[in-house]
Amino acid sequence: MESNRKVGILGIGLIGGSMALGLKKSGWAKECIGIDTQRKNQQRALELGLIDRLLPMEKALKEIDILILATPVDNLVEQLPLILNQFNEKQIVIEVGSTKSPIFEALKDHPRRSQFVSTHPMAGTEFSGPDAAIEGLFTEKRCVICDKELSADWAVKELENLYQDGLSMNLIYMDSVSHDMHTAYISHISHICSFALANTVLEKEKDEKRIFELASTGFESTVRLAKSSPETWIQIFRQNQENLMDVLDEYINTLLKYKGLMLSDSYEKLKEELSKANDIGRILKK
Repeated sequence: MESNRKVGILGIGLIGGSMALGLKKSGWAKECIGIDTQRKNQQRALELGLIDRLLPMEKALKEIDILILATPVDNLVEQLPLILNQFNEKQIVIEVGSTKSPIFEALKDHPRRSQFVSTHPMAGTEFSGPDAAIEGLFTEKRCVICDKELSADWAVKELENLYQDGLSMNLIYMDSVSHDMHTAYISHISHICSFALANTVLEKEKDEKRIFELASTGFESTVRLAKSSPETWIQIFRQNQENLMDVLDEYINTLLKYKGLMLSDSYEKLKEELSKANDIGRILKK
């Protein structure tokens, strides 16, 4: 795949770095230009070959066709309007954050709103920074495109091409409100529960040697997300608080139900509840 596209990436960590690797390997982008505000990350990204060059934002905007913002979600609300102010009529900007409603509000009246496409590639690990970048991270994963009707048709088409041809992802579409609700139920609750489980074990089991010796693959996979960046996730939890409170209430009620059944020695009923949970396997295999 031959291309003359120049892609700028602000935030060269797990997601931004992995996107750069994928877009260059597929040939979708001729060049990936790094725009990272952290000097340590900039140099490391160059060493790893994630990006071809580093430029300050002002110079990069004179060259690039597409700008990918892979920064913490709080930053996006401030950055996007300022960046769009500097765009020419042919450039596109996307963000890859885990919350959408605050960005929707920040850009709804911007005169260049149609040159922005809201996206969420649903892939990742618990690690962060340039060293966490993985080739093929997005292959056959899903990417959500939000509020498609608010973006110009040509911009949407180019971004669909980026994710499908450049990164081999499968696309789904929804509005920002629905996105934030569903990601709270599927993604955000998983992270906050992993953090809570890790803290529970650390509080009750003071013998670190025993944790190491007895932790099986089940425990390790359950608390894997607790190794994620608190700086990243505290912003997501704050931005999506209303939806997260709703799903947390349901989760706490479920735990209390299990506790009540155990206290009343109702283990046959508890078995029925656990059997219901098995159905998640059927859904995930679709």
